[in-house]
Amino acid sequence: MSAHATKRRKLRHSSKVQLSDVDSHGETHNHNGRATTSNGAAHDTGHHDGDSLLDDEYRSTDGSDSEAEEELGKDIPYPMTKTDTPKTPVDASHRTKKPSATAVEDGVYTAEVYKSNMFKLQLDELLEQVKLKYGKKEAPAENAMRTLKALIEQLPSRTALSIPEAKKTLKSEGVTIPFPEPQPPQDAKYQLQYERPSNINASGSYPLKTTTRSEDGFSIDLVVTMPRGLFQEKDYLNHRYFYKRAFYLACIAAGIKASTLHAFNISFDNLGGNQLQPILVVRPSQRGGADDFSSSNCRIHVLLALPENAFAMKKLLPTSNCIRPNAADDEGGTRQLPSTPFYNSSIQSDASITSYLQVLHSASTRCDAYKDACILGRIWLKQRGFGSHRSKGGFGNFEWAAVTALLLLPNQGYGTSTLSPGYSSYQMFKATLQFLASHNLSRLAYKFQAQDISLPKDDTTPVFFDGPRNLNILYEMTSWSYARLQFEAKTTTEALTESRFDQFESTFILKVDSPKVHYDSTVSIPLSSLVPDAGAEYSTRLYEQIGKIYLTLLRALTDRVKNISFTIPTEGEWPIADTARSISKRRCILVNMITNPAAAHRTVDHGPSAESKKEAASFRQFWGEKAELRRFKDGSILESVVWATKDASAPVIEQIVSFILGKHLGVDVASTARFSTDSFSHFIPSGRIQGQSGVTPFTQLMSCLATLEQDIRNLEGLPLQIRHISAADAQLRYTSTGCPSMTDPSQIPASIVVQFEGSARWPDDLCAIQRTKIAFLLKMSELLSGSKEIYTTRVGLENTSQPSQNQAFLDVTIAHGFSFRLRIHHDREATLLERQLKDKSLNGQSRETAALALGVYKRDYLRITAHTRAIQTLCTRFPSLSPAIRLTKRWFSSHFLSSHFSTELIELMVARTFLQPYPWPVPSCATVGFLRTLAWISRWDWRNAALIVDFSSYIADVVPEMVGTGSQVLKTEDIGKIQTRFEAWRQIDPAMNRLVIFAATNLDTEGSTWTDNAKPPKVVAARMTALAKAAMASIRQEDERLLSIVNNGPKVDDDLDKFSTANLFTPTVHDFDIVFSISSKYSKSGRKVSEQNFKNLQIQGPADTQSKGYEPFQPFVEELQAIYGDSILWFWDPEACNMVAGLWNPAITAQRPWKVKAGWSSVPLSTGQGKQSDNVDKAVKIQLNKGSICNDILRLGGDMIDRIEMWT
Repeated sequence: MSAHATKRRKLRHSSKVQLSDVDSHGETHNHNGRATTSNGAAHDTGHHDGDSLLDDEYRSTDGSDSEAEEELGKDIPYPMTKTDTPKTPVDASHRTKKPSATAVEDGVYTAEVYKSNMFKLQLDELLEQVKLKYGKKEAPAENAMRTLKALIEQLPSRTALSIPEAKKTLKSEGVTIPFPEPQPPQDAKYQLQYERPSNINASGSYPLKTTTRSEDGFSIDLVVTMPRGLFQEKDYLNHRYFYKRAFYLACIAAGIKASTLHAFNISFDNLGGNQLQPILVVRPSQRGGADDFSSSNCRIHVLLALPENAFAMKKLLPTSNCIRPNAADDEGGTRQLPSTPFYNSSIQSDASITSYLQVLHSASTRCDAYKDACILGRIWLKQRGFGSHRSKGGFGNFEWAAVTALLLLPNQGYGTSTLSPGYSSYQMFKATLQFLASHNLSRLAYKFQAQDISLPKDDTTPVFFDGPRNLNILYEMTSWSYARLQFEAKTTTEALTESRFDQFESTFILKVDSPKVHYDSTVSIPLSSLVPDAGAEYSTRLYEQIGKIYLTLLRALTDRVKNISFTIPTEGEWPIADTARSISKRRCILVNMITNPAAAHRTVDHGPSAESKKEAASFRQFWGEKAELRRFKDGSILESVVWATKDASAPVIEQIVSFILGKHLGVDVASTARFSTDSFSHFIPSGRIQGQSGVTPFTQLMSCLATLEQDIRNLEGLPLQIRHISAADAQLRYTSTGCPSMTDPSQIPASIVVQFEGSARWPDDLCAIQRTKIAFLLKMSELLSGSKEIYTTRVGLENTSQPSQNQAFLDVTIAHGFSFRLRIHHDREATLLERQLKDKSLNGQSRETAALALGVYKRDYLRITAHTRAIQTLCTRFPSLSPAIRLTKRWFSSHFLSSHFSTELIELMVARTFLQPYPWPVPSCATVGFLRTLAWISRWDWRNAALIVDFSSYIADVVPEMVGTGSQVLKTEDIGKIQTRFEAWRQIDPAMNRLVIFAATNLDTEGSTWTDNAKPPKVVAARMTALAKAAMASIRQEDERLLSIVNNGPKVDDDLDKFSTANLFTPTVHDFDIVFSISSKYSKSGRKVSEQNFKNLQIQGPADTQSKGYEPFQPFVEELQAIYGDSILWFWDPEACNMVAGLWNPAITAQRPWKVKAGWSSVPLSTGQGKQSDNVDKAVKIQLNKGSICNDILRLGGDMIDRIEMWT
């Protein structure tokens, strides 16, 4: 997680910042402010190349506090050297002054109104960057709008024509009338006519000044009000109004096209994807001249409006029917006909232009923060893929602005207004989100000053009914799009409620709607199987089928899913001479699912009791042959459905979706549906969760540990009783990349820490304590091996050159099973080491040795045990955390980065994704957790932001003794202290030679436990960021390809499964200077291929306890590090052990004057070209002898090295 925002941080100004990304691509608004795109899609979002709107994380712009160095020096285990101190003193004039009482009061007020002072600064900066300037750049567009207004006003009236005559006349002028489906009858009794408009005005967000910048430009809505005399009393029936509307729009298009004085490029589009409401899109001609407004990067949309009260409002109520058979045109034949709420609302929306313009303008006048709140809403909707277009959810800029404006007004029956005019823009934005999150408008309609209005009972469309304007503002939404809107609003509201961490980036900056990062599972269904017959009602049939899929899957998946949404093809613009383009059958839809981690992998679904006859019959009818009657352990007899969980079987959700689609949508739909979930899980053993938890592969190991712990506690003859036996290994916290195996001889023993009860008989000397530990281990080895024959024990030595550190361990191997490594923890060691550090009589080297030993002690006995317990708890709480960590470690290893990162640091990175998941929910599979972690790493500016992880929400039972100096609950002031410490580190070590990444938790506030001593080095951390950015660029490219298939259909050589997941795990060896390939005989990957295929033969073979966990590759690379670590930066994959890569140190490879004993293998370079020189040092230079070093490494490796490659 990025560091908590403080007053020292602000948004960085940069010319690279893509402010236009905040707005949607090709966005415009109808008379209500509704957005429409240049390709015909009325939406507010689009894809862009970045995950965020800003090009970088926030940068620190000033120095740290004057007390930073003092604060840092309190807890650093190593003594500071001369190179650690700042080179320049801090001027006293730059020290923070004590704020005045007024400043403090203002700061407190701002923090209350805007979440925090920093949050307000970020909002102000964002709003300043995204707002239009309304200056010289926009002037040409405004001039073009005035030209169009004058041109339309001068168009001559046309005589009334019949339908065939109207088509023929306009066709001769190069315009095809954009009639909606169904097409008007040729023998219609009514006629089509054009008269000059009664009014032409700009509307939407541009005159309201809530338009934002966009790379594809902004738009201006020019609303043309048709004269009332064109319409008859019953023109609202049977599409008559829409036919006349289409003819009127075509006449305007013909007039603009025929103009010889002005040149514009014009095309048709559907407003919000509603084929009943075509509009005219006007673009610059790109020919220059007075009419060319290309420099404004703008489009002008000509929309048609209906005069208010042109039709009786009671005729257009949601319960009315306006599409009638020919025999039912009279009033008496409409009682049994179904209501047509969408049709009625489409007419009423055209009639509500002036009224809504007044409402929005009144809101902006009455509430100063209204405009900014609308802009924040635009950004939030755009980042989550919402827009006014039906395929984008039907909730865009106008819907947000209208809902907010109406909530500012008092509503009869609801008391006072929901929003207060005194709210700040942030408060109004958050309150609107809370309203959406807390009101399920699909079930219970919200009526604004319309308590006596009745609504259709069988319609699932969400309803926010505006009584004075007789319009359901959300009429273009569907039940599933509102469910997703409500889900996103709840997620954001929860994020903004979090007071400890700044959620500005997750709320406004991050692009949320990437399919592979956002959704746990995706199903693609071709339109050819979903809607086989294309006709006049194709679009309606498509949405009906999607609604059926939604309701069916919602019932089948129950609590397995949190949200189901759809990605639907979007229609584009079309030339005015052509007919509207129909949706191609080669396209497809995507069914996107966000699953519930706790229930997604459940294998048994319980139905109603057998005694509930009606419910049981409905259950059996829905599930068909899958339903069965079962008796459970509690004695209940229930209808139930059971799903397979074998390793080779499909995931449970895929089984359910495939079965239910085949039963209720047809075999063709089920057979052509393509399911995508957890696509990266196969890169690790048992990566896909097929049960209740992702820790199942570690069950046997944990059972053996429990047995061993019990046997150790039962040993008789130990001098002291055992207090704690704690796990301290990645295998024991369910995060090792490979699954523990009883038959794998290279399995590294799992580390555990044993602590005895306190006793005065322990010696008071560090060396004597280590000897006492050895005696304890020898005694434990004797007693344990004698207690049971299944145990084989041996005592080993370590750190023999460091007498102050732990000297011995005990390896315990279970017969034909797992191996554990025991170390003894004695808390007296810390006291003695701290005493040495305070002893000023000791020389510097002795104190440095003591500091090093103290740091190792805290890491190995305090930090790692607390960390292990915390990760253990999280892995059992979040089923997909364990495989997500293992998959992320596999990615680090595959790119040769693991050797430079501690395993605990990688675990913290992934744990942050689950503990601070916003703007997404908690991941439900390994792939999503892995990709979100990579996405965060690609954005993380580790130079200026610390990694802070808070376990306190889920780890409530941590033993205080294991926590050390950390706090059990991470409070806001604790985060401030961590941030201060991080800033102090950067001030003391600005070159990051010692500490590159700062990673702190509530269990370890020091932040340097896992990253001290340049682990990783700065160049490796930069490579991590570069690789993560490349990986996310590949994912974004795949998302764009997938959306292209949805909108345009697959290409000849294209397929939904074309994306190769292996690309993300393939290292680029050519980035290195030197690469050694290890012989398959000595590599892990090579030995796995040549292993015996029969498990029973492996078990029957003799157990090699002496070489348990031995890997010849490891001492080889350790020796390379020791000998050539100064000359070459080494990289390798500890999981495969098949390759070693290196980068030459540029400080060593540079040419330099010759001297005796240069300290490294060198070769002379003659610069005098044979000429004699009095000064040999100037005539002869030397450089690193790379060939000699490679030959030395070949001799050192011997048969282990298969081949060597070196690039210059």
